[in-house]
Amino acid sequence: MSYVGTRPTLDADSHLMELPGFLDPYIEAPMRERLRGRDMAAAAPLLDHATAQAERRRTDADARAEAEERLLRDKGWAAMGSFDPAERSRVVDLLGVDGQLVFATFAATMFLGRDRDLLHAGSAAHNRAVAAFCADDPRLLPVAFVPLVDTERAVALLEEAIALGCAAVHVPSTAAGDRSPTHPHLDPFWSLLEGSGLPFVLHVGGGGRLLDRAFHENGRPVTDHLGGGENIRSKDFLAISGSPSLFLGAMVLDGMFDRFPALRGGVIEEGASWVVSWLHQLDFAQRAFRRTEAPLAELTRRPSEYVHGHLWFTPFPGEPVGWMVEQAGDDLFMFSTDYPHPEGGRDPLAKFEEAMPDVPEASRDRFYYGNMADLLGPSLVPARSGAGV
Repeated sequence: MSYVGTRPTLDADSHLMELPGFLDPYIEAPMRERLRGRDMAAAAPLLDHATAQAERRRTDADARAEAEERLLRDKGWAAMGSFDPAERSRVVDLLGVDGQLVFATFAATMFLGRDRDLLHAGSAAHNRAVAAFCADDPRLLPVAFVPLVDTERAVALLEEAIALGCAAVHVPSTAAGDRSPTHPHLDPFWSLLEGSGLPFVLHVGGGGRLLDRAFHENGRPVTDHLGGGENIRSKDFLAISGSPSLFLGAMVLDGMFDRFPALRGGVIEEGASWVVSWLHQLDFAQRAFRRTEAPLAELTRRPSEYVHGHLWFTPFPGEPVGWMVEQAGDDLFMFSTDYPHPEGGRDPLAKFEEAMPDVPEASRDRFYYGNMADLLGPSLVPARSGAGV
């Protein structure tokens, strides 16, 4: 029996763990030398151990069986299938999910910044590399990355991502350079995305720094949950909804879902309990400002109704999903494992089940499968694979 059993399940968040040179085969030589940290030297001891363990699993049945027993306990590079696509297919068998979105982990840090040539060359290489990782298993759904600071280049990146067979497009949850992501200048991008049938997704990290680092300088320093100081800590978590709520609020209030009625979007690994109050905040914003802001009066629906028709969200394991469904409806929230990142925990299914004691079975089906299927659209939902293993 697989981890999820016989329940139809789609996984809205998983990751691959890059090895050194991950982007190298997919980027032109002059740009390759401009990538930052591509040798990943700081992680060398972890990488050496992880690649040695992966080789053991390939040649030693006992090591492979032990790793399968530890499927959700091993994290990062140590996890099965974190960097080997063939082994990742076995992981999907063991999980029993019918498909999972696959994001990269570190690649974008090698090219993000003000150098637009590097930004777009790196983004293209990222998309080719993630698509290649997923190419041999239709259950692995590659997520492209497309920055929006240059419309012409964004359109070119999107065209290639579509041709590569990517299943979703990660856009940063920030302003598009010196413009809003809703500015008509970007309409060619949004029009192409809508016509392609692909959803856009936002993801933690896509909004840049979560808060002013001065808030961590309190005389009582703590490490993050991974043991360092650069990942998310408690005060970062308080700010995690800031960029997606503002980005999507702008999309709603500026009428983007009237202009592009087939556009769909997801918010991944940024929590979801905030959505309950945000829906009310959106409607209040329209009521409070519609007399002075003509675009608000031109909306054909209440802002919250656009959210219900076009957007979906992944809660963290442990969030009160039952309460969220009761307050906001069963059509907004999606299951995810975050495999193989530690944020997903050792038993996300149990955590979610514990948080939904009174949720009807039909609503659970939407949480585990139907809502992500709606995000993807019928042409992108993988064929049912059964219970796995």
